[in-house]
Amino acid sequence: QVQLVEFGGGLVQAGGSLRLSCAASGRFFSMNVMGWYRQAPGNQRDLVATITYGGSTKYADSVKGRFTISRDNAKNTVYLQMLSLKPEDTAVYYCNTKQSNNDYWGQGTQVTVSS
Repeated sequence: QVQLVEFGGGLVQAGGSLRLSCAASGRFFSMNVMGWYRQAPGNQRDLVATITYGGSTKYADSVKGRFTISRDNAKNTVYLQMLSLKPEDTAVYYCNTKQSNNDYWGQGTQVTVSS
Protein backbone atom coordinates (compact mmCIF):
# COMPACT_ATOMS: atom_id res chain seq x y z
CA GLN A 1 0.00 0.00 0.00
CA VAL A 2 0.93 3.60 -0.56
CA GLN A 3 0.23 6.33 1.96
CA LEU A 4 0.04 10.01 1.07
CA VAL A 5 -0.15 12.71 3.74
CA GLU A 6 -0.75 16.36 2.89
CA PHE A 7 0.25 19.43 4.89
CA GLY A 8 -0.11 23.14 4.52
CA GLY A 9 -3.70 24.12 3.87
CA GLY A 10 -5.40 27.01 5.59
CA LEU A 11 -7.23 30.30 5.31
CA VAL A 12 -5.69 33.11 3.29
CA GLN A 13 -6.88 36.39 1.81
CA ALA A 14 -7.19 36.86 -1.92
CA GLY A 15 -3.81 37.64 -3.40
CA GLY A 16 -2.03 35.66 -0.74
CA SER A 17 0.02 32.50 -1.00
CA LEU A 18 0.19 29.03 0.47
CA ARG A 19 2.50 26.05 0.05
CA LEU A 20 1.18 22.52 0.21
CA SER A 21 3.32 19.46 0.83
CA CYS A 22 2.58 15.78 0.34
CA ALA A 23 4.79 13.00 1.65
CA ALA A 24 4.52 9.50 0.21
CA SER A 25 5.41 6.37 2.14
CA GLY A 26 4.79 2.66 2.21
CA ARG A 27 5.32 0.74 -1.02
CA PHE A 28 5.69 3.92 -3.02
CA PHE A 29 7.71 3.82 -6.21
CA SER A 30 9.72 7.00 -6.47
CA MET A 31 9.42 6.94 -10.28
CA ASN A 32 5.65 7.52 -10.05
CA VAL A 33 4.02 10.61 -11.46
CA MET A 34 2.63 12.68 -8.60
CA GLY A 35 -0.07 15.27 -8.74
CA TRP A 36 -2.46 17.61 -7.02
CA TYR A 37 -6.21 17.68 -7.52
CA ARG A 38 -8.87 19.82 -5.93
CA GLN A 39 -12.56 19.55 -5.20
CA ALA A 40 -14.87 22.40 -4.33
CA PRO A 41 -18.27 21.72 -2.72
CA GLY A 42 -20.72 20.36 -5.27
CA ASN A 43 -18.01 19.99 -7.91
CA GLN A 44 -16.04 17.09 -9.28
CA ARG A 45 -12.42 16.53 -8.38
CA ASP A 46 -10.28 18.35 -10.93
CA LEU A 47 -6.64 18.12 -11.87
CA VAL A 48 -4.47 21.01 -10.71
CA ALA A 49 -0.96 19.90 -11.66
CA THR A 50 1.22 16.85 -12.18
CA ILE A 51 4.95 16.24 -12.16
CA THR A 52 7.04 13.32 -13.37
CA TYR A 53 10.09 11.88 -11.64
CA GLY A 54 12.24 13.85 -14.09
CA GLY A 55 10.44 17.12 -13.36
CA SER A 56 8.14 17.50 -16.35
CA THR A 57 5.02 19.38 -15.32
CA LYS A 58 1.46 19.94 -16.47
CA TYR A 59 -1.01 22.49 -15.15
CA ALA A 60 -4.68 23.24 -15.39
CA ASP A 61 -5.25 26.42 -17.39
CA SER A 62 -6.86 28.06 -14.36
CA VAL A 63 -3.63 27.91 -12.32
CA LYS A 64 -0.94 28.44 -14.95
CA GLY A 65 1.39 31.23 -13.97
CA ARG A 66 0.22 31.21 -10.35
CA PHE A 67 0.89 27.68 -9.08
CA THR A 68 4.13 25.73 -9.22
CA ILE A 69 4.45 22.01 -8.60
CA SER A 70 7.79 20.56 -7.58
CA ARG A 71 9.13 17.42 -5.94
CA ASP A 72 12.01 16.15 -3.87
CA ASN A 73 12.61 12.59 -5.05
CA ALA A 74 14.95 11.81 -2.17
CA LYS A 75 12.15 12.62 0.27
CA ASN A 76 9.26 11.22 -1.82
CA THR A 77 7.58 14.57 -1.37
CA VAL A 78 5.68 16.77 -3.78
CA TYR A 79 4.92 20.44 -3.24
CA LEU A 80 2.43 22.94 -4.60
CA GLN A 81 3.37 26.59 -4.28
CA MET A 82 0.27 28.72 -4.78
CA LEU A 83 0.56 32.44 -5.43
CA SER A 84 -1.97 35.16 -6.19
CA LEU A 85 -4.73 33.03 -4.72
CA LYS A 86 -8.31 33.75 -5.72
CA PRO A 87 -11.59 32.90 -3.97
CA GLU A 88 -12.29 30.40 -6.73
CA ASP A 89 -9.22 28.44 -5.63
CA THR A 90 -11.11 27.50 -2.47
CA ALA A 91 -11.34 23.71 -2.33
CA VAL A 92 -10.03 20.60 -0.67
CA TYR A 93 -6.69 19.78 -2.26
CA TYR A 94 -5.70 16.16 -2.68
CA CYS A 95 -2.33 14.60 -3.43
CA ASN A 96 -2.39 11.73 -5.92
CA THR A 97 -0.19 9.06 -7.37
CA LYS A 98 -0.91 6.16 -9.68
CA GLN A 99 0.79 2.83 -9.13
CA SER A 100 0.07 -0.69 -10.40
CA ASN A 101 -3.20 0.48 -11.97
CA ASN A 102 -4.36 1.93 -8.67
CA ASP A 103 -5.05 5.52 -7.70
CA TYR A 104 -3.83 6.58 -4.30
CA TRP A 105 -5.08 9.70 -2.56
CA GLY A 106 -4.17 11.66 0.49
CA GLN A 107 -6.75 12.68 3.06
CA GLY A 108 -7.05 16.16 1.59
CA THR A 109 -6.25 19.57 2.98
CA GLN A 110 -8.65 22.51 2.96
CA VAL A 111 -7.62 25.73 1.25
CA THR A 112 -9.93 28.68 1.78
CA VAL A 113 -9.37 32.01 0.05
CA SER A 114 -11.39 34.93 1.36
CA SER A 115 -12.28 37.92 -0.78
